[in-house]
Amino acid sequence: MINKNEWLIVGLITSCHGINGQVKIKSLSDFEERFLKPGIRWLQKDNEPPSKIKLISGFKQPGKEIFIVKFQEINSRNHAEQLKKFKILVKTDKLPKLKKEEFHLMELIHLEVKILENDKLKIIGKVINLENEKNNLLVIELFKNQKQVLIPFVKEIVPLVDINNNFLIINPPNGLLEL
Repeated sequence: MINKNEWLIVGLITSCHGINGQVKIKSLSDFEERFLKPGIRWLQKDNEPPSKIKLISGFKQPGKEIFIVKFQEINSRNHAEQLKKFKILVKTDKLPKLKKEEFHLMELIHLEVKILENDKLKIIGKVINLENEKNNLLVIELFKNQKQVLIPFVKEIVPLVDINNNFLIINPPNGLLEL
């Protein structure tokens, strides 16, 4: 489970947009209002402490998971350029309440990965990261060889996620773990 005093990464600043200080944000969240609704946000560069900034406005680029946002006091392209690769954070105690079977994607990190083999569940690795371009992909480190594999996070391949018991089950097609 997420500790109440931790931060959750909800977006990444990828680049500038235009000359007036707007930035492009790649969303890692299902809650679009985080990039549209004015108010206080938190930015973090690498592992530095998060800093407060005010979001003035934002809009979603049609057909993409990219948002164009304007922050207070960021008024030039040079200023915006300095924010490249910053993470957008929210405090975990400010997360929207989820239904019983729902979870936040970042809660998948560090879960054990199990596979059904000879009618028994076998632990084969752990989730170490997420990739989120067009599809959600789990980055799994296999215990047998410390190799990292990408697993599509779809119901057919990941039929069960048990956040409370700290594991998920995968049902990979033949050869997927050998790639």
